[in-house]
Amino acid sequence: MTVCIHAFVSGRVQGVYFRDHTRKRAQALQLTGWVRNTPDGRVEVYACGAQPQIHELIEWLWQGSPASKVSQVDWNEAPFETHTDFIIRYD
Repeated sequence: MTVCIHAFVSGRVQGVYFRDHTRKRAQALQLTGWVRNTPDGRVEVYACGAQPQIHELIEWLWQGSPASKVSQVDWNEAPFETHTDFIIRYD
């Protein structure tokens, strides 16, 4: 069963390769979706895939990249969107 989530990660998560590490982790888990920086300093994540892999990604978001310092991860289930890969968005 495919599950999708929409998450916001707060803390020191911009300028520390958080997006790139998230992309690599999501691709390793065979998830699709995207990750991007937000103007308020958070990182936004949209991911779809099998429920066990989605939960593994949520747990990983609390860890993040080696230089990051995550203070909060807020997420909700989200409607399904079709994506063929997991990418970094720059919009």
